[in-house]
Amino acid sequence: MKGWLQPIGMEVGITHEGERTIQQYDSPVTIAKVLEKMEIPPSTVLTVVEGQIVPHTSTITGNIEIELIIVSSGG
Repeated sequence: MKGWLQPIGMEVGITHEGERTIQQYDSPVTIAKVLEKMEIPPSTVLTVVEGQIVPHTSTITGNIEIELIIVSSGG
């Protein structure tokens, strides 16, 4: 029976500005790519995983929850 199993992939839960969204990926993806898909400029947020700030170059390889913290800028 070919084709009856579907790849499960990864689930990325993202909390941003008080709203939680979920994205599905079939292969490893960088946080930068997640931000790009959400149309969020990387320079405007910090990414937090389990209470730790992680670089946008980090690769997600499994189910994960991330929080995006808005970075204030100005002069």
